[in-house]
Amino acid sequence: MHRRNFLTQSMVATALSAAYLLPQEAQAIGEVQRRKGTRLKLCLNAYSFNSELSSGRMTMDDVIDFCAEHEIDGVDMTGYYFAGYPNVPSDEVIYNLKRHAFMNGVTISGTGVRNDFSLSDPTSRKGHMDLVKGWTDVAAKLGADVVRVFSGRQIAAWSTYERTLEWMIPAFKECAAYGQERGVIIGLQHHDDFLKTADQTIEVVEAVNSPWFSVILDVGSLRQHDVYDEIEKLVPYAATWQVKEEVWFGEKAVPIDLRRLKAVIDKTGYRGFLPIEALGRDATVKERAARVANFVGQVKNVFFS
Repeated sequence: MHRRNFLTQSMVATALSAAYLLPQEAQAIGEVQRRKGTRLKLCLNAYSFNSELSSGRMTMDDVIDFCAEHEIDGVDMTGYYFAGYPNVPSDEVIYNLKRHAFMNGVTISGTGVRNDFSLSDPTSRKGHMDLVKGWTDVAAKLGADVVRVFSGRQIAAWSTYERTLEWMIPAFKECAAYGQERGVIIGLQHHDDFLKTADQTIEVVEAVNSPWFSVILDVGSLRQHDVYDEIEKLVPYAATWQVKEEVWFGEKAVPIDLRRLKAVIDKTGYRGFLPIEALGRDATVKERAARVANFVGQVKNVFFS
């Protein structure tokens, strides 16, 4: 190649990189490296049918069928609904579910567990780390890209926030390293428990400092400050979401303003799944499905129309 052509092509490549990619040196520690702009895919968290799945009135195949019927791109198959949880399911169960999703054009985007890394006892904490690792393996077999985890329920009576972080961060680091080996992102869902604010969540992500450890942005668990300001802080660190019907201002729950949420996402940029989670209970499966479908329709109208 002539030197002039080589230089010209190099300059074009550099310009394209500057125009479309977030420069690594301009990013804060822990921020997700992704292209600028916004591209969303609708997703449903299986917890939307929590009562129905827990009681056996619905199966996970039914949730996939619901997604297919309502043209929902992805589904988060929470681990709680696999028979025998917290034990991992058999490969037969995992692969049958994976096949059913694929044949219906639905992507299994993730799964999740109930862990607690705020526990002060090292043995108990190790058990919860093993739980995360086991379900990281399940996620890999499902073809899912993320496993949702929590920080913990509360600070031990004799401990402090800072001291709890001293044993929580190494636990997350070990899980992130395991996730990297399996090709699965460990997604931290702040849940108004040990972690209550965007700044606290970002502090943990920065301390773990792994591209395999990111945030599950739970809009319903930011209750200390203006929720939309908190969301805007967290979007750059988010691997994926939990978009709920309500958000909180202090002790008051109000319907989510989807257009305001869209404005935040358009401002900050985000590419990936936008999982929704409808809470509450209904008397029948039909009523519950109608309520979830209604929220799906609202989200589609704002984000995908």
